[in-house]
Amino acid sequence: MAALRFDADDERYIRELSEYVAIPSVSRDGDPAVMRRAAQWLAARLDFARPRIVETRGFPVVVGQWMGRPQAPTVLVYGHIDVQPTGDIDEWLTPPFEATRVTGPDGEDRLRGRGVTDDKGPSYIAIETCRQFLAQEGALPLNVKFLFECEEEIGSPHLADFVHAHAEELGADLVISADGAMWRTDEPSLSIASKGLLALDIEVEGPNRDLHSGRYGGTVANPIHALVELLATLHHPDGRIAVEGFDDGVPALSDEERNEIEAVPFSEEAYRADLGVDQTHGEPGLGTLARLWTRPTLEINGIRGGGSYTVIPHVASAHLTCRLVAGQHPDAVYEAIVRHVNAHIPRGTRVGISREGGSVPAYAIDRDHPAITAATAALAEVYPNERVLLARIGGTLPATTLFEDALGAKTLFFSFAYADELHHAPNEFLRVRRLREGMRAWEILLRLLGDGEHRLAQRAREEAIA
Repeated sequence: MAALRFDADDERYIRELSEYVAIPSVSRDGDPAVMRRAAQWLAARLDFARPRIVETRGFPVVVGQWMGRPQAPTVLVYGHIDVQPTGDIDEWLTPPFEATRVTGPDGEDRLRGRGVTDDKGPSYIAIETCRQFLAQEGALPLNVKFLFECEEEIGSPHLADFVHAHAEELGADLVISADGAMWRTDEPSLSIASKGLLALDIEVEGPNRDLHSGRYGGTVANPIHALVELLATLHHPDGRIAVEGFDDGVPALSDEERNEIEAVPFSEEAYRADLGVDQTHGEPGLGTLARLWTRPTLEINGIRGGGSYTVIPHVASAHLTCRLVAGQHPDAVYEAIVRHVNAHIPRGTRVGISREGGSVPAYAIDRDHPAITAATAALAEVYPNERVLLARIGGTLPATTLFEDALGAKTLFFSFAYADELHHAPNEFLRVRRLREGMRAWEILLRLLGDGEHRLAQRAREEAIA
């Protein structure tokens, strides 16, 4: 297979990526001018693909396309421009928006800065690979479209409208996401499944105002007591979810799936030590990894009410999220929770339940999909002495179901971030070696999908044959 010539060292890549990291594109409270500046920086890197910055009802998106292979398949490269807030600035060892080269505890060369691994570095890797194809060979191995949004870190509130409105323009045989992360540092991995998401709030009301706990204590229901009592009914003591109908439609774990997961090297002891707990907890009969990868969850994320003073609050509330698996639909799960809550309302209180927007079902891609086969081959060539793991992730990646619904295309996650690189936390970093490793892997992947043994089947051709 032909090979591109990447730079002999990382200096140029680090310099260019540092320019991008220096733009504080925090979408949660972002300055429109700063977000546009970040979009302009990225668009300039896409100068080979007729880039456009397109307005949405929120922050803009950057799109582009190189369509110089009329008989070849088409992929859509997706990523995001925005980053998370810095968090506590005092916890940063170096300024968050000054990419700083440091040596990590593992002795590896790192680049530290907000957004460097989520998702500016991985997006840069994909774009630079395409630039080198055109610089060295004058063409890409297949047609490539690009879509980079500025709102992923706030739930992509305007992405769905944009994608549906521009479905023809964005149409592709496969979406390749530069966003995501490999599971752990000691083996390359691909995600073949991710969990869906449902978020909701439960509010318990008691008296019509906050009450003095001395004058009224013991005479009316305390909303915090009632809320805790209600929340306790959601799970059995052994960790099983107690909501009837919650997991309707979830297939039982097959022997093949169970054996496959058990074959993945995983240390329960190391997992507990890393978290500082003396034992794990959850649905009995399954190991930690099986629960993490294959079972739905119902988590209480926060409780609000009252304070550190002598009061009986008139209201208390809790925020809950559910991570969903194949076979579940957010609507049905929400209805099951509503029925359960209504059947367990504590005496002397009124209970309300409300659902957040942005629910998504679980996502999966077949392990024998040409994209998984090609990506596995690419990683195997870049990391010849390491097994490529097909992993399932407990997180939620909403764009996958959107692309499948609007474009009819599956999404391949091909990110060169690692899950331990402090995404969303202070001191986020990227291992520098991943820059050139990622470019080489993207090169191989695009060659295989374009005109290699794992060439993508084109929908248009399949439809014509049908």
